[in-house]
Amino acid sequence: MTKMIIGGAQIGGIQKDETREEVVARMVALMEQAHEKGVKYLVYPEMTLTTFFPRFYVEDRAEFDHWFESQMPNAAVQPLFDKAKEYGMGFTFGYCELTPEGEHFNTSIIVSPEGEIVLKYRKTHLPGHSEFEPERTHQHLEKRYFLPGDTGFGVVKNQGVVMGMAICNDRRWPETWRVLGLQGVQLVTIGYNTPSQNNLSAEEGIERRMYHHELSVCAGAYQNSTYAVAVAKCGMEDGNHMFAGSIIVDPDGFVVAKAEGEGDELIVHEADFAKCDFGKSTVFNFAAHRRIEHYGLIAEQTGVKVPE
Repeated sequence: MTKMIIGGAQIGGIQKDETREEVVARMVALMEQAHEKGVKYLVYPEMTLTTFFPRFYVEDRAEFDHWFESQMPNAAVQPLFDKAKEYGMGFTFGYCELTPEGEHFNTSIIVSPEGEIVLKYRKTHLPGHSEFEPERTHQHLEKRYFLPGDTGFGVVKNQGVVMGMAICNDRRWPETWRVLGLQGVQLVTIGYNTPSQNNLSAEEGIERRMYHHELSVCAGAYQNSTYAVAVAKCGMEDGNHMFAGSIIVDPDGFVVAKAEGEGDELIVHEADFAKCDFGKSTVFNFAAHRRIEHYGLIAEQTGVKVPE
């Protein structure tokens, strides 16, 4: 398959008192709209089922276990799986995963049109901090409530397309994209919940953050000759604002679809995956042009070491 209609299902803010069932009903409504437009693969945001609870601090992090899913699918989300199977539509969405071993991850899955989970990814680049920091305008405690992902950046051939996932902050790290690109990825999906204000910099408001968001996705798509779908959970949520800006980007790094508002909204584009081939065989022909003998620092070193 070279052509497929793909979609992004942006979700407006989810409040603390909304149930999983209410959220899934919103997701199903967007899936129904997508089906009417011929979408065969649909992308939902990070942490689609719940509010972005890492903005809140609790002393005992186990108090927040109710935000996590211990089984997937479960009764609350089964209607989404059933509807997608009825439509023959693949999809991906993010949720908070609690493993049988008691580990907590920020997770995303790819589901085939047959309703099978064919790939799981756990968020690698966790932003924020682990302890309450009073100097912040709001907290961003992902490091308190999640472990760094242990899956690596895998891909799967689903619906004839090589697909991979990233979550939110991962999109800002070129290593994310390159590892996926080295596996021939043709479609990268990214869900995000991004505050409109950098809580440590009053100057970095929504315009600059939106620019950095688009820059990261467009550069990653271009430099790896892949389509990308980046989808927000956004708008006002529990009195906090997250920016929207859901986009579909083509393998040349151009935005080909973009959300207009900050609520539940569908964006659609007919992707021609044959367009990935040109960049992969010319400028970004990795086999011909990469020089890994000079890239050792990338895998050997984390922080910056300035020469004396």
